[in-house]
Amino acid sequence: MPARASGKDAEKASPSLLAASIETFLAENLAAAVLEEGQVLFDMRLTRYSVATSHGRCVLQLWSEERNIVRTVLSAERRSGNLRLMTSRMGAARPVALELVPTRDRRTPNSREAARRQYLRLLERALTRAFPEQKLEGLRSATDLEHSFGPQYVRGRLLRGSKGMVAEAVIGVGADESGAMVDGVLTLGLLWLDHCREHAAGKKSGGVQHFGGLKVIVPEGAWRTTAERMAWLNPAIAGFQLFTLDERSEALTEIDIHDTGNLESRLVHAFDVSTALYRAQAGIARMRELIPTEAWGRVEVRARSASEVGILLHGLEFARVRQGFAPNSFEHREEISFGAGANETTLTEENEPLCRELLSRLFASRHPDGIHTDALFRLQPERWLESRIRIDIAEVFPTLHGEFLYTQVPAIGAGERGMLDLLTVDHQGRLVILEVKADEDMHLPLQGLDYWIRVRALNAERQVVQSKSVGAFERQGYFAGSELSERAPKLLLVAPALRIHPSNEVVLRYFSPQVEWELVAMSEQWRRELRVVFRKRGA
Repeated sequence: MPARASGKDAEKASPSLLAASIETFLAENLAAAVLEEGQVLFDMRLTRYSVATSHGRCVLQLWSEERNIVRTVLSAERRSGNLRLMTSRMGAARPVALELVPTRDRRTPNSREAARRQYLRLLERALTRAFPEQKLEGLRSATDLEHSFGPQYVRGRLLRGSKGMVAEAVIGVGADESGAMVDGVLTLGLLWLDHCREHAAGKKSGGVQHFGGLKVIVPEGAWRTTAERMAWLNPAIAGFQLFTLDERSEALTEIDIHDTGNLESRLVHAFDVSTALYRAQAGIARMRELIPTEAWGRVEVRARSASEVGILLHGLEFARVRQGFAPNSFEHREEISFGAGANETTLTEENEPLCRELLSRLFASRHPDGIHTDALFRLQPERWLESRIRIDIAEVFPTLHGEFLYTQVPAIGAGERGMLDLLTVDHQGRLVILEVKADEDMHLPLQGLDYWIRVRALNAERQVVQSKSVGAFERQGYFAGSELSERAPKLLLVAPALRIHPSNEVVLRYFSPQVEWELVAMSEQWRRELRVVFRKRGA
């Protein structure tokens, strides 16, 4: 085990010792989180990182779908099971503290386990009272990594009849778990139902011959996401019921999954892309001067809004050109920035040499034949895959209309994932959603379903305009000159073939026939060559 910097020794620690301390902590705590001022910046289960020592410094880079940061680590100190890092960042006058904790759940392991045991007993009492005619069996929360079950979810079986020949699968999640864990309960519930059915078919379940459905229990007030998803499962395959549990009164309340009220979706008005690019041409030209001449052909320039243009390399936005007004005046001002997230920096004459250096490193690292251990190569793989799809959509998806391809469209209600990945239409005017993943994600099908639900609802908001029935997308200026079909959208789930989670196909089998989906597996070498390996479609 490498040495750990602590106390006074933290100030004297070498870069290699600092790097070893970080690597050791993250290796020991696979569910670690990174905090700044008490707020969670990164959940390490969903984050990639790089620790490097060069030029006498220890440099820590962290990146996820939401943000990325690069910090120079000055010291490291163990405190009550946490690792406290003093770091510096470009442009900051004072050191900034980052705290690595074993889990984003700030409870101690003992208190967390105690809370989960208490919830299991509470759920057992509530189910026994609510369903006296059924026998509760096998309620547990033990980890089963082979089948993707974690300790956050309590699962069991409700048997019906004197011989228990008919049963239902049941799964619950407590109020102390994170919002992401609560929203993920339906994925795990479908896997549990499928697991119970498989074992029943193998006669391993004590005489049970048929699992007719699934009961899902969520905390009070946290039911909407699960209800909306459950409404689009196939009732011909299984019966689905959703309940909330008041942990004070121990009362179960059934939720009508077909009566969840109106969807709260927002759709900003489409802007004129050509006008946005025209306004930003001076800033784009300046950035082009800083980029290696032979590398400009790899750059993608995309308008983010009427006043902001992003400059990207294989999906990674490394610079922005913004239009605005000077403070306290109506004088037009253009701002150019480089870097990303917390390291975004306004371009000035003074830091122009630094910008050139960073861009030279970026273009040397981020290319299809780059080194896979290089942080700049690995950064934001999903955005890279999206960019490949945007460029080669006509070749890879010939049925889709390449002229209309919207990226990061805000079509989701407040508090949920804000943007869908890609939205386009086929040659018949039918809306098509592409949800893209570069790594395994067991929740991919239901995340894609979230977007499908909202895009369908927005397109169904029909009004007569100039004697034509049009949906919300057309009224907001999307797909100009194209007539959108009233058919429900199609959902494409796209991922590299070896990065498709084994559970994805199980979950997709339970989708309603009204949700037309297609699972598209891309070649593993998609950075070099984008091609479809196989497709699987819903019935």
